[in-house]
Amino acid sequence: MAFRENLKSELSYKGILVKELAAMTKISKNTLDNYLNARGYVPSADAAVKIAHALGVTVEYLVTGEEINSAKTSQGPEIKELIQDFKRLDEENRKLVKGIIQLLKVKEKKQEIDISNNIGNRI
Repeated sequence: MAFRENLKSELSYKGILVKELAAMTKISKNTLDNYLNARGYVPSADAAVKIAHALGVTVEYLVTGEEINSAKTSQGPEIKELIQDFKRLDEENRKLVKGIIQLLKVKEKKQEIDISNNIGNRI
């Protein structure tokens, strides 16, 4: 994948809007849109670092889709196995897995809101 696709994927995975990333990085929404559009402008190193930092990933990941070796070794064996399994899936099944993950994230957020509301009601 190229920078554009990796950035789109990471924004989707994290549930972050372009305007939110713009606020986090102090990079204009217009400039970020240029990185995401079909022409796929590549950011300067400085901008790439800001974007990667805001998203909690490495610049290498945004550029190549791969983490550096030291990051891979810090993952537990279960995570490594999941990553390898995911890489072996065809595109249709990858989309299904991503959809399941999105549903789980929504479920977790709902649970967090419910817990927060319960605490608020007790006070």
